[in-house]
Amino acid sequence: MTQKMQVYKCEICGNIVEMLHAGKGELVCCGQPMTLMPEKTQEQEGKEKHAPVIEKTAKGIKVKIGSIAHPMEEKHYIEWIELIAGESVCRKFLKPGDSPEAEFEINAENVLAREYCSIHGLWKS
Repeated sequence: MTQKMQVYKCEICGNIVEMLHAGKGELVCCGQPMTLMPEKTQEQEGKEKHAPVIEKTAKGIKVKIGSIAHPMEEKHYIEWIELIAGESVCRKFLKPGDSPEAEFEINAENVLAREYCSIHGLWKS
């Protein structure tokens, strides 16, 4: 059974999907079940380059990836940063060469940030 906000990846073609509605079925892509991406946290190895860091700004909320800037190279980069505030979700897609950060014009107190690294997977704050 899937749950809302889970992220799944196809190990064959690389498709990534995020659940918008929980269901009983199994997600399948390229003829095989998709893999649930675990949300890694600050306590795990590599945290200095992967854990989202949240800070309030005059415009809203800024999310930086890592206490040491994450590489943004062709094959190793942050693909997207997501901010979850209650029932609202904001996402910014990044590409190699971009800065590993995103600013969201949202006024919220309790927020969670997630990011997806092309090599090291899904991380949350």
